[in-house]
Amino acid sequence: MTDHHSDGAPGVAAELLRSAPPPMARELPGFDAGRAPAAPGRLFVAWLAEALDAGAADPQVMTLSTVDAEGLPDARVLVLRDVDEAGGGWMFAADAASPKGRQLAGVPAAAMTVYWPAVGRQVRLRGPVETAPRPVAEADFASRSPLSRAATLVGRQSEPLGSAEQLAAAAEDALHRIEAEPGASAPGHTVYVLRAETAEFWQGDPERRHVRLRYRRRADGGGWDRSLLWP
Repeated sequence: MTDHHSDGAPGVAAELLRSAPPPMARELPGFDAGRAPAAPGRLFVAWLAEALDAGAADPQVMTLSTVDAEGLPDARVLVLRDVDEAGGGWMFAADAASPKGRQLAGVPAAAMTVYWPAVGRQVRLRGPVETAPRPVAEADFASRSPLSRAATLVGRQSEPLGSAEQLAAAAEDALHRIEAEPGASAPGHTVYVLRAETAEFWQGDPERRHVRLRYRRRADGGGWDRSLLWP
């Protein structure tokens, strides 16, 4: 393999990418968009169940995209906590003092992307983001494993870290606190709800005849309009 040069020769990454199996070159489920439910949340939950049945790894993981104070995009992978099927709300949690928490405070809107390779399906969501009531955040925190709660109590996400030992000591202190105070909650732990204005469902096809269905929330809030899109 060769490095990429100004003469246009492919680099190492290009050769590795070309050697990978073609995307969607496998048996995939079909998708009859004409039979899709009226609300995108219901279709999302159905696809989530099918991804689980297909053995998809980490099916609850999604990418959240926000913008910072300069308008530059930012993205990270996190865990989806729940879906309001009727209201079109997708719920996730974060520390209000984290980069994403601060960005959402400045621009309360986001996009979500979910991809389940096992079934060749992608979902894209965009819309405003609301903060759930404090009892919802406390209940979400209490439902987590001790290790997850300890990590949340440690906090300081994305701040400079002096050493791995410093992190280990902070995590150990947090675990001791959870044992001593089972009802302890992280004050910055926040549950957010993305209220989708648009939702796109994409089903891959080995012959590249992909199916893309878009939902748009009606301006009067009375439901959703659906339309097929070119893939």
